[in-house]
Amino acid sequence: MQVKKIALLGSTGSIGVNTLEVIRRFPDRFAVSGMAAGSNLPLLRKQIEAFKPGVVSVLSEDLARGLKKMLPGKRKPEIVYGTDGPGLIASDSNADMVVSAIVGAAGLMPTLKAITCGKQVALANKETLVMAGKIIMREARRRRVIILPIDSEHSALFQLMRRQQDRKPRAIILTASGGPFLGYSRNRLARVKPHHALQHPNWKMGKKVTVDSATLMNKGLEVIEARWLFNMPLEKIKVYVHPQSIVHAMLELDDGNVIAHLSSPDMKGPIGHALFYPEQFANYLKPVNLTQVRTLQFLIPDVKKFRCLELAYRALEAGETMPAVLNGANEVAVHAFLTRRIGFSDIPAINQKTMDRFIPARLSCIDDVLQADRWARHMAGELISRLN
Repeated sequence: MQVKKIALLGSTGSIGVNTLEVIRRFPDRFAVSGMAAGSNLPLLRKQIEAFKPGVVSVLSEDLARGLKKMLPGKRKPEIVYGTDGPGLIASDSNADMVVSAIVGAAGLMPTLKAITCGKQVALANKETLVMAGKIIMREARRRRVIILPIDSEHSALFQLMRRQQDRKPRAIILTASGGPFLGYSRNRLARVKPHHALQHPNWKMGKKVTVDSATLMNKGLEVIEARWLFNMPLEKIKVYVHPQSIVHAMLELDDGNVIAHLSSPDMKGPIGHALFYPEQFANYLKPVNLTQVRTLQFLIPDVKKFRCLELAYRALEAGETMPAVLNGANEVAVHAFLTRRIGFSDIPAINQKTMDRFIPARLSCIDDVLQADRWARHMAGELISRLN
């Protein structure tokens, strides 16, 4: 059986680490052709020594020099650096599949590069489809590339739809844990500090994604992602808050039945399903023990308290480059919150004010997306400065 060679973008992040754990479990099925990382050189060194990629990317020339000194022996991978590095990893001729796990807008261009090269793409970077869904899916169809979702909710939907190919869904339902502040009042939310927001009750994720989960922006971005992945109109995408994080997604069928996907909150499951596609994942994770699941709650999100979810629906309804503006503003606002420049409740306020100042421009090429992203970041930065 042929070994599938994986190019991993974002190797030192949460998804990257979990991806390597799956690959380590199946050494006869997968190998690592290349890794793109940020600045965590000690972890990257361990990953290189364990998986022996042919090429590695880091953020800067200084980091590249430092990594080279850290690696023992003469057999070292090729080391590249800078913003073009992840794209070089993604387009490497040795790679069969690209796992796109870089956080934020930085993942857009290397993911597009992988698609234009005809690589199979396992997508954890939701911002790719949020910012440029129309362009990405058009290019994927043109290159006959199947985009395999790694987000737990989209992976669940993908698996359900594979098993229900003869039944048309009337709606798709994404679940949200609600984050750590589900029962908070608006006054209490205004007093939240970064270390509170980073304490997710169910999932272990990176800082940015964890804050997005707390504001429900993460779910809003997933709504936009689902619109493109599954070609579903806005009005057929629903969100329920499900604090237990056991049911990850549901299909509402034309005959009135609802089919749910249940699994433990462990990202190695969705990652494994993407890596093994089109074969069935030889899942080694423990199944959900239903006798220990006492309650499964499903609640309607409170969009007055968690306005980011509503803003995502608004951005999707406006279409064109508005989702890219929302994403850019949110990345700036979350960073400002994590660095204690603004409060938790200022995040949706900055996002909304940025959107209100933008006139959606036509989305015809990737430059339109990048221009909207730059504008949004500049405007959000100005709004934050005035707030301070």
